[in-house]
Formats: sequence, C-alpha cells, structure tokens
Amino acid sequence: MRVNVTLACTDCRERNYALTKNKRKHPDRMELRKYCPRCNSHTLHRETK
Repeated sequence: MRVNVTLACTDCRERNYALTKNKRKHPDRMELRKYCPRCNSHTLHRETK
C-alpha cells in the first residue's frame, strides 16, 4: 500500500525529493521542512502529483 510521492518547494516550486509513504496511515498530502538547494535554506515542501 506504499506509493511514491514527490516533494516540491513551496517558495520556488522545484521538485527536490522523492520518497514513499503509506496511504492508509497518511491519506492527506505530506508537508515537511526540508533543505532546498535552489533557495539555499530550509523551506516547507509539499507533496505533488
């Protein structure tokens, strides 16, 4: 039941991270604070399609 998801920076919209999540435990979109190399800082990253 694990699916591949891509995380995109909310500031510059660059897709930086690809990971998997369990859809049964986390049905909503993920939001994590991760490092963005383009912004050169830690920003909020959201799950994209």
